[in-house]
Parts: sequence; C-alpha cells; structure tokens
Amino acid sequence: MKILICISNVPDTTTKIKFTGDSTEFDVAGVQWIINPWDELALTRALELKEKTNGKIEKISVVSVGLKTAEPTLRKALAIGADEAFRIDCEAKDSNSVAAQIAEVAKDYDIIMCGIEASDYNGSAVGGMLSEFLNIPSVSSVSNLDIENNDILISREIDGGAEILTTKIPFVAIVQKGIAIEPRIPSMRGIMMARKKPLNVVSPIEVENLTEFVSFELPPSKAACKMIDAENVKELVDLLHNEAKVI
Repeated sequence: MKILICISNVPDTTTKIKFTGDSTEFDVAGVQWIINPWDELALTRALELKEKTNGKIEKISVVSVGLKTAEPTLRKALAIGADEAFRIDCEAKDSNSVAAQIAEVAKDYDIIMCGIEASDYNGSAVGGMLSEFLNIPSVSSVSNLDIENNDILISREIDGGAEILTTKIPFVAIVQKGIAIEPRIPSMRGIMMARKKPLNVVSPIEVENLTEFVSFELPPSKAACKMIDAENVKELVDLLHNEAKVI
C-alpha cells in the first residue's frame, strides 16, 4: 500500500502580508515558508499508520505544485519521515490546475491525503477536484483514519456528532483537525537522511486556469478600543445602539 500526501507551501502564520505596488500579486520578499498545517498533520498520521501496520504501507510520498522555492518545504517533509518527494515544476495558480497536476503523479497511489484547506487562500477545493480527476471516491472532514485488514476505517465529524464509515482503496482523504494530535518535529538524524532521499522534479502538463486573481486588498484597520466604566451600563447600551448599531 502506498500513501501520497499533498503538500501546500504556505507563508508562516506570523507573516506580515504585503502586496505589490498595484496590489495584483502577493509580495514574497522576506516570507518564511512552511508546510500547510493540515497537510503536516496528514503526513504525521500517515507515518503513524506506517509504524502501526508493520510493513503494510510500502511507501509514503509527498507532492507539491510549485517552483524551486518550494523545495525546502519538501525537504522538511522528507526530514519528518516521508520516503520521497515530487515537485511539479510550475506556479500554483488555482485549485483546478493544482488538482490536475497532482493527479498525474497520484495515479498509482492507494491513499491520497489532502488537508481540508490551505492556510493562505483557504480554497478547500483541491481534494474534491483531485478525486474527480482520478475518478475515485473522496471522503471529506476526516478526523481519524485507521487500517483494519484491507478496509479503511474513517471517522468524520458531522453536525451533532461523528460518523464512522469504511471504504476501499484507492480513495482521497480530505483531513481536518483531529487526524493527528500534533505535527512531528524533524530530528537531526531525519534532517541528515533527507539529503539522500529522492526529490523528483516533474514537468507540468498543460492545464487551463479557471480562476484569476484581479487584485488584493488588506482588511481595514481596526478602530481604536473604547473603554467604558463597568458601572456605566447606560453608556454601553447607547454606544452599541447608536454607534456600533448592533442592537
């Protein structure tokens, strides 16, 4: 059994977001790039399954669509424990093109895991699109994944509770919080071994971009905080009614 983890190369959550002068592109100068947190948890769960199933999982691979700047992120995934990495050599433009590119690499894998969304654009679309390109089932909102005999046991959150189901391979698992408790930290040994693991650069296929970003804008600055005496309920109600207009 082989597992493929889809990796997004995203800015660190502490990054101060800036755009180019005409606000048409994200300014990457000085940005620290990391593995998308949901993808990192998916990789952690895949490694846990490999250790738990005693040889049933032959290989864990990671794949990302991106330019050479994405390679340090893939090297980190290798240092955490992935066996090999693929970088599809093109810029990620939209969910459709990313899913189509990954589908070319994912054809021979039994379980394909994607984070429920990327922490930069929050599109939440690649996993579902990928399953359509591959013509295999997908399961969304996966919070736990286990392998029992030849069946995949899945837990997913639904309104008011949880749903337990089984599926056969191949399939796409779109994972969310709960799939692993916390991401693994690369050890020094893992970092050294990652240098010898294969990082394959794959030529992209021709894919049409279905969406285009015309411009970006930052949210407006928050208004200054107005302090009100705890005993002055009348003033609070007046401000909520006449200034904030929420009551």
